[in-house]
Amino acid sequence: MSLTSEKHNLVRLLEQCSSMREMKQIHAYAITTSLARFTFISSKLLAFCALSPHADLRHAHTLFSAIPFPTLFHYNTVIAAFSRHSSSLFLRMLNDTVRPNARTLTLLLSKASPSLSFLHQLHSLTLRLGHLADSYVTTSLVAAYSNHSRTSAARHVFDESPHPNVACCTSLLTGYCNNGLLNDAREVFDAMPDKNDVSYSAMVSGYVRNGFSREAIELFRDLRKNCFATVKPNNSLLVSVLGACAAVGAFEEGKWIHSYVHRSGELEYHEVELGTALIDFYAKCGCVEPAERLFGKMKSRDVAAWSAMILGMAMNGKNGGALEVFEEMEKVGPRPNGVTFIGVLAACNDRELCGRAVGLLECMREKYGIAAWIEHYGCVVDVLARAGKIEEALEVMKGMKMEADGAMWGCLVNGCLMHGYVELGHRIGRYLVEFESGHSGRYVVLSELYARMGRWEAVLDTRNLMKQRAVTPVTASSFIEIRQF
Repeated sequence: MSLTSEKHNLVRLLEQCSSMREMKQIHAYAITTSLARFTFISSKLLAFCALSPHADLRHAHTLFSAIPFPTLFHYNTVIAAFSRHSSSLFLRMLNDTVRPNARTLTLLLSKASPSLSFLHQLHSLTLRLGHLADSYVTTSLVAAYSNHSRTSAARHVFDESPHPNVACCTSLLTGYCNNGLLNDAREVFDAMPDKNDVSYSAMVSGYVRNGFSREAIELFRDLRKNCFATVKPNNSLLVSVLGACAAVGAFEEGKWIHSYVHRSGELEYHEVELGTALIDFYAKCGCVEPAERLFGKMKSRDVAAWSAMILGMAMNGKNGGALEVFEEMEKVGPRPNGVTFIGVLAACNDRELCGRAVGLLECMREKYGIAAWIEHYGCVVDVLARAGKIEEALEVMKGMKMEADGAMWGCLVNGCLMHGYVELGHRIGRYLVEFESGHSGRYVVLSELYARMGRWEAVLDTRNLMKQRAVTPVTASSFIEIRQF
């Protein structure tokens, strides 16, 4: 058999290879037939070991170390695989006088999470080698600078790019959103000549992450009205909009999304993520029944789906049902996490269930090995304080490994007010107006405690102190949704 035929056979075997065991046999054959010395063959072997679904990075490292004169392809392959060691591999590459290409720079910028000093060096090298015209390099540079909160540098790179494409524009607006610069992000978005589902998703999710839920919904409505024929919303965009709808109670918009994903079949292909977002949306809008139906129909449920259902039922007063779902999760579902237990502990906020809170907190730590967060302790303290078990709540707080925050003290003082622990509530209330001096609710509760004690001068003094400190009282509010025609 000719050498060329042997090469072709070996390449065919590598293309059909489905495990590292088979690859090692092929590698051994390549060594015994001296085919491993050919760059093309060694590149194929290295790529399988480093980047295939059956990759073995230890074997890839061994194989790379045995190559006497690594080529650009070899280096790009190992840099892509060994992101943690990419900077040292890059230095070795330069020492071997192998000239990096645009692919090398893109890998270093996007996979390696370079330090700021290394990023400056890569930027300088990009300019020297003339790779700034490459859209992948530019996009990666913009993202890297944004990750270091250097948005002005990211903008400078963007402005220097001769032909910024949709990906580059989206990278810049994402960077602005991640750094809280929503107006700058919107300017970039509005100036984009072409927008796709990814750019819409980046802008909408940026609004949602920064608490601008109404703006996110308005932008989605604009997409529906003006661009729906050419831009179809992707899974990430729909999840973000559902989060915005849940935050402000935009029920009709969320229902429209549910109807859309059902018609389009998106719910079938992205069942877990979209199903979880819909459960969260319905629960936060106070409609538990649709959430329960969705949860019951889901063929696959991850820990986020179970947690959303438990928390949704707990926040809508279905405390016993939430604990029943948790018990089912323990039997057939995935292992619960810290978020799950926030819902479980919140579900104990019931006269008949409050006694289970401390036991479930212990279960979380002992059975599942989950270290308690301050949110977990806050749930337990709130449950016990509402039930009038003030001494037990104080014992839980004493056993904490972290300092109690204002919210937890607030739960305790509210419990004192509800159940007549006036003296203790008074001491905590005085502490709270100093601990959170800008929180109007703390002054209100302290005033109520003084009123219970008949100390009307102290009530007046507390209100005057609030005025002196220019603390603005937060007034109650509500909103309604007006149907869009």
